[in-house]
Amino acid sequence: MTNLEIGLVSFPALLILIFLRVPIGLAMFVTGAVGLGLVDGRPDIVLAKLKTESFSAFSSYSLSIVPMFLLMGQFSTLGGMSQSLFKAAESWLGHRRGGVAMAAVGACAGFGSICGSSLATAATMGRVALPELRRYGYSGGFASATLAAGGTLGILIPPSIVLVIYAILTEQNIAKLFLAAMIPGLLAAVGYVLVISIYVRLHPDAAGTRPPVPMNERWRALLDVWPVMLIFGSVVGGIYLGWFTPTEGAAVGAFGTGLIAWLNKGLTLKTLAESFVMVARSTAMIFFIVLGAGLFNGFLARTQVPQEISQFVVSQGFSPWVVLTIILVFYLIFGCLMDSLSMILLTIPIFFPVIAVLDFGLSMEHLAIWFGILVLIVVEVGLITPPVGMNLFIINAMDRDTPISETYKAVAYFVTSDIVRVILLVLFPAITLFLLPS
Repeated sequence: MTNLEIGLVSFPALLILIFLRVPIGLAMFVTGAVGLGLVDGRPDIVLAKLKTESFSAFSSYSLSIVPMFLLMGQFSTLGGMSQSLFKAAESWLGHRRGGVAMAAVGACAGFGSICGSSLATAATMGRVALPELRRYGYSGGFASATLAAGGTLGILIPPSIVLVIYAILTEQNIAKLFLAAMIPGLLAAVGYVLVISIYVRLHPDAAGTRPPVPMNERWRALLDVWPVMLIFGSVVGGIYLGWFTPTEGAAVGAFGTGLIAWLNKGLTLKTLAESFVMVARSTAMIFFIVLGAGLFNGFLARTQVPQEISQFVVSQGFSPWVVLTIILVFYLIFGCLMDSLSMILLTIPIFFPVIAVLDFGLSMEHLAIWFGILVLIVVEVGLITPPVGMNLFIINAMDRDTPISETYKAVAYFVTSDIVRVILLVLFPAITLFLLPS
């Protein structure tokens, strides 16, 4: 077999390992290691590659953002920020038709601005909002679908761990990617609110209402979310204004959320140790996936597969928009089966060179940022798409009385909103790039 044939065969081999429930990081590691051995004909080449790959991957200064953002999420939960966000949103919207569900989406957006993880946002806000939704007569399927969809805002609204990884892979500016994600993230929240408004009119029995909250209590609840605004403004605003780098901003955010959690008596020596352990486990899992992806992508580079695919696409004369559509559909399908981080690490080194040689009328930097936001959104749709939407299973595990089929039916409305948003962002790149400096 030629090197190119070995590279092409590695894809079905990798998918087989994944479908056999081998952890994605280990699957990429094994496939890359075996592939390198076959290409070079020397099994010891794997050890040499592993030595250099481990150093080059984990010595990246930008990767230190990952544990800092994870720690922000842990501390913000301990500090009661998720409860204050939901209470504030509920006090202003809860008396409207579908208002409690809208409040849950708004709280997810707010929590996502200090968390950076979809799964963590879904799990945290599920514990806070699900009892309230059921208390006010929301059907199980509608309530769980709303929280699963709202959870995806955790990674769409900056800061975002996946965007950090994408920036490292494509050598883009992290701050500019965060800036570009702002409008699409807000569009997602607005789209979900519109979906809720439509759903409760088509299914009046699916949602109840709660009594209006006095105006003075609404303002008091709104003032209680000042820690979230302070942290978000300090981290994201500080990065955009050039006060500190994204890595320094993540450290500032972790310190700020930790301080607020301590002042609210949620952070003790015990919970601090538990937070460090949980962050260490999550970071180790992410870093192992990064290592496996690095070894696999290094093997692909030796086989020239990305370059051959790029040349093949260009030689066929396909329209750039057709190629982009095919890639996004691919992400939509496989996003149902794999988590977003794994998909980004596995596919960007293959697909990005293809997109880079196509003419969309954008500069190279703007093209990379626009494509990254599109990929992030489409992959995140997979978190709420049957049959393997991770957010759906997280919320469903909290509400055992609701059949997963009922959640599937309700979440279809939110998926439709996501697809409409993707089409808008594809047709009008300026929406994504609007906030970027010219």
